[in-house]
Amino acid sequence: MFLHVTNARYLEDYKVELSFNDGRTGIADLTDALKGAIFEPLKNKSMFSSLVVDEELDTIVWPNGADLAPEYIYFQAFKNEPELQQQFKQWGYLA
Repeated sequence: MFLHVTNARYLEDYKVELSFNDGRTGIADLTDALKGAIFEPLKNKSMFSSLVVDEELDTIVWPNGADLAPEYIYFQAFKNEPELQQQFKQWGYLA
């Protein structure tokens, strides 16, 4: 199954509440993703909070063209879930 973001809502700082097409809902702190030229403008919380779900890309995007892979967002939201550790290893997020 391909993972898709189905809903996203800005909470505070760099935290987003998200729903995924596997039925899970969680909160991802995306602070660590804000590196590099395309993500630097998102350190402005007003800009960060303008995220939306792009229905073609099936992930969150920002007006400046930045987007994040749904798998990365999923990892950030559920990285402490024991039952998902093997999946995160397969995706390369854990050693």
